[in-house]
Amino acid sequence: MTRAEACLILNMVDHIGPVTVRRLSERFGSPEAILEAPERDLRTVNGVGREMARAIARWREEIPWQEEIENARAAGLILLCAEEPGYPTLLKQIHDPPLVLYARGRPTDGEKNSLAIVGARHPSHYGMEIARRFGFQFANIGMTVVSGLAAGIDTAAHRGCLQAKGRTVAVLGFGFDYLPKADNARLADEIVAGGGLLLSEFPMKKKPDRQTFPMRNRIASGMSLGTLVVEAGAASGALITANFASEQGRQVFAVPGRIDQPNFIGCHTLIQTGAKLVRCVEDVLDEFEMLLPRGPDRAKEAERADATPKVSLKLTETERRVFEAIGREETPIDAVMSAGDLPPSVISATLMVLEMKKLIRQLPGKLYVRLAEIGENRE
Repeated sequence: MTRAEACLILNMVDHIGPVTVRRLSERFGSPEAILEAPERDLRTVNGVGREMARAIARWREEIPWQEEIENARAAGLILLCAEEPGYPTLLKQIHDPPLVLYARGRPTDGEKNSLAIVGARHPSHYGMEIARRFGFQFANIGMTVVSGLAAGIDTAAHRGCLQAKGRTVAVLGFGFDYLPKADNARLADEIVAGGGLLLSEFPMKKKPDRQTFPMRNRIASGMSLGTLVVEAGAASGALITANFASEQGRQVFAVPGRIDQPNFIGCHTLIQTGAKLVRCVEDVLDEFEMLLPRGPDRAKEAERADATPKVSLKLTETERRVFEAIGREETPIDAVMSAGDLPPSVISATLMVLEMKKLIRQLPGKLYVRLAEIGENRE
């Protein structure tokens, strides 16, 4: 039996985690030896009760581990334990590293230069754009972007990285058998096709629940140099990731937002309690100068590469006035209607024209946001 197989079997035993396995390994010498130990000896280890000892001792009868391995291979997965080259280096250093990782895609040597970007599942347009922009910019300077494949900020960070043709890692909160049912199954395929990686510590058939996502979060933070929270409310799961990062001795970063927006309460609380406020890529890179040597203009080049597009279009005076009433953040329809002395029917028609020219976008709730900047040309 290989080390990876032994770790997989122990990972499939109910109610046993990495810390308990570490205690057992210290007592018996290795994961393989744990599986050969008598039940009475297993019970001598601190934290191992009668039921856990019995479950471990009966692994041959209770754990369909060979079927699990066959299913994993059929799904194109690689099994990684801590001794494998593709197991993330930084993840080995946390208190409770996963016993085994199921991986789809291309593992690299340790994933050393990674940054986790996390946030709300239902963010503002501003939050989505900031997450996409940072995903793009960090990928553009050679960092791996780690996130959780959830809707919202996670999705924007993954997609920004893919747009820059960079490497992104998605850590799943469920087993791979559930992935086709997930909302972001297509994005997962794009990540693998783009040279990225999908990771899960859960057995193939494990469904998502209230415990699996916090467990997923510790992996995202644990394999990263730091965690950047882009938008998070007071009870956001992203704060769990930030707390894990802090406990793991990793840097925590947060993007500020408007003080009257509930979706940014979590970010502001993190900043108040010691997280570094982030306005640009350099704010993050400054914390890793010894680990990530860079040229003086590299961050600025990344920001220029993802700058707001400027287009050369001639606008009528009416189009210009309506366009200028819309900002980079969400602008309510009432604010647009109050710009200038234009009839509502004219403003509504002009908004449609500006959307057709791809200068603005309408968001849910009758909000508008600017997508580009224009020159001074006018008709």
